[in-house]
Amino acid sequence: MELENPASRTSSEEGNRGELENEKGGELDLNDTRNGKKKKKKNGNRSVSFYLPKIGFGCFRVQRDEEGNIDMEVVNGSGERRKPSHLLIMVNGLVGSAKDWKYAAQEFLKTYPEDIIVHCSKRNYSTLTLDGVDVMGGRLAEEILLVIKRHPNLRKISFLCHSLGGLIARYAIAKLYELKEDVQVNGEYNKHEFRDESYEDEFRGKIAGLEPINFITCATPHLGSRGHKQVPMCCGFYVLEKVAVCTSYFFGRTGRHLFLIDKDSGNCPLLFHMAGDREDLKFLSALQSFRRRVTYANVRYDNVVGWSTSSIRHRSELPKLKGLSGDSKYPYIVNVEMAKIQNPQLYVPSEAEVNRFKKSDLEVSCCIETIVEEMIKGLSSVGWDRVDVDFHRSTESILMGLV
Repeated sequence: MELENPASRTSSEEGNRGELENEKGGELDLNDTRNGKKKKKKNGNRSVSFYLPKIGFGCFRVQRDEEGNIDMEVVNGSGERRKPSHLLIMVNGLVGSAKDWKYAAQEFLKTYPEDIIVHCSKRNYSTLTLDGVDVMGGRLAEEILLVIKRHPNLRKISFLCHSLGGLIARYAIAKLYELKEDVQVNGEYNKHEFRDESYEDEFRGKIAGLEPINFITCATPHLGSRGHKQVPMCCGFYVLEKVAVCTSYFFGRTGRHLFLIDKDSGNCPLLFHMAGDREDLKFLSALQSFRRRVTYANVRYDNVVGWSTSSIRHRSELPKLKGLSGDSKYPYIVNVEMAKIQNPQLYVPSEAEVNRFKKSDLEVSCCIETIVEEMIKGLSSVGWDRVDVDFHRSTESILMGLV
């Protein structure tokens, strides 16, 4: 089973969604923390079922573990659990929480009730999202392993990530990536076989032992937030963009990673290293192992994440706004570019080409341009479907960039 494009749904469906309520009418709360403190529970694990009248065949089961992580699945009317094989991981963005995915998780289970478990990640929330991409990626990787342990029938895995969550997930999958050892060089399979023959020759790796299917990001700053017009609220003024770099320290290690001024990885920023394979972490190989990679990017009204960085393009490659028109079925989707034929050899960024970069010098724009260029080459080598969206018709467009 392959998941439908998650951003294909428009706001017109929102009126039909309904709230998840328990038998006493209480609303389901996906956020187990208040003011950074966890609520104490009598039992480490608990399971709650919610009837979905619009589905009509059973209950919506929510399981929480001692860490507050949330698994959602559908059970039949008698409470008997199905055995879904596809795990969907939803990852929130900066200062976000699992509650951000409440509506999306419900809609996915309505559409795919038979064969999916939705896990809303809770390990990185609120101010914990300031700890750095690498730290959060490690947490997410550990969390995923625990989820898989709870559900031994899982065979496939997909990711749906918002904003910073896309970078967190990219780091996590590199930690979880493993090459399929039982695949011979000549393409013959000894033990396991992929169901899709067109898929087996090109994708051989696994993520935490599962077959990677979809890796989807929404408004994720893949190229970081530094550079001309990467942060739209600066309005393209170079002075404001330099000020934004200085204020990044207020966002902890995460801010330094986003603005490419971190010093943890030697001369080059972490995001630069994440655009290639390292000896210890195979960032690109992990991405390439997915059957499909998709970026959803806002063409405007996103005040924090620019169109270029969220769609992994040069600014010169962005479509002209005047030539864009909405799809008849999904009017907010104004442009779709399918992935080009992927390079069989993954692009490996050359650190020698950017060794002039100095963290203490915020004026070396030429070095930043070189780093961004290398990141685009590296990430583009695995192939992405690019979906550009424009919510200018929405009454909420003014607020969407602040959420």
